[in-house]
Amino acid sequence: MKKKVSILGAGIIGLCSGYHLLKKGHEVAFFDKNEPGSGASFGNAGSFSNYGAVGLNQPSIFKNLPTYLFSSYSPLSIKLNYLLPLIPWAVRFLKNCNVKSMRDTAEKMNALLVHSIAEYEYILKDAGASDLIEHTGVIYIYNDANNSRVLETTKLRDDLKVKQISLSKKDVHDMEPNLNPIYAGGIFFPTAAHTRNPQKISDKIFQKCIELGATFVRDDIKYIAQSQLKSNNKEYNFDQLLITAGAFSKKFTDQLGEYIPLETERGYHIHFKGSDTLITRPVCSFDTGVYLSPMDQGLRAAGTVELGGLNNPPSPKRIEYITREAKKMLSNLPDPCDSWLGFRPTLPDFLPVIGESKNHNNIFYAFGHNHLGWTLGAITGSIISKIISKDGVSLNFSKYSPARFR
Repeated sequence: MKKKVSILGAGIIGLCSGYHLLKKGHEVAFFDKNEPGSGASFGNAGSFSNYGAVGLNQPSIFKNLPTYLFSSYSPLSIKLNYLLPLIPWAVRFLKNCNVKSMRDTAEKMNALLVHSIAEYEYILKDAGASDLIEHTGVIYIYNDANNSRVLETTKLRDDLKVKQISLSKKDVHDMEPNLNPIYAGGIFFPTAAHTRNPQKISDKIFQKCIELGATFVRDDIKYIAQSQLKSNNKEYNFDQLLITAGAFSKKFTDQLGEYIPLETERGYHIHFKGSDTLITRPVCSFDTGVYLSPMDQGLRAAGTVELGGLNNPPSPKRIEYITREAKKMLSNLPDPCDSWLGFRPTLPDFLPVIGESKNHNNIFYAFGHNHLGWTLGAITGSIISKIISKDGVSLNFSKYSPARFR
């Protein structure tokens, strides 16, 4: 039966969800206070990271906690003025930082990731944008081949049958000769993909949705009732509602009386203008969390994690850290020409929420994908459209359900 579905949030997950709902014959209206694809979807490293099943919930987190608490120059940092509101989420997160939970998260994420690139290829072919994906793979470099985290995460990916190739120092040099030889070796993920412009992909999918009959309402939705969206000036009725508002989703689930422990990982990027030809594919430093990607705007250095909520201003020290580490990876980089801060939605078990509200059978959720929102946009859209349409879903989606939180 045809339904009128309102989608709150026009990032990549909302857009892909809208595409699949439209293809199933539903009426779709997107709502966002900003232009489609201009939030976290805009600022990512451009990688389709189908290898990225292992989350941050690793046992090694405990020995690094003092650094994370008191240093802004590390892969993960915590804003001290946000420490108190972070505690409830942090306690749940740390309970998941053990080998059993790490493996459980990885298995459940991998069940999504194995479909991630094929699902994008399907949408982008229909949108006439297949050329926006480059199948160049991704390289991770590390400083110590015997690092316990390198060994542990590599073995876990092997257990999951993730395609990965160990690289010697010479192998890394042969593939990316401009990298400074500060590394001991690396790992190549040959089936990973990359785009030089995430915004173009969002634009193409949005344009296809409009062609299929979608509408877009640019308005700042403040409140949700059971069948109505409300801004300061207007009210909008809906039959079904899908919340894909990323890190901003929690205020709406709170209004609906539903406890979902969503937090925000703040991520940054900078560009080095004219330096995008120095590497041929994304390269990430395992030790620093800094990700270099060739983009249309130049060489993008992105990544790292800052736990500091939605309201803190950008941290200059995070920009300094990313700049410093990028210049260690590549010599003669100019000073960055810009900087950007975005918000990743993250849950303490490092799994997304995909499914029906516990309290309202006409409201659905798709958010909380942490570092993998961009990668998982298309497969998430496919799954949630089937849940809303009451179609069969081949995956066991209960493991991503909001009902897991009590």
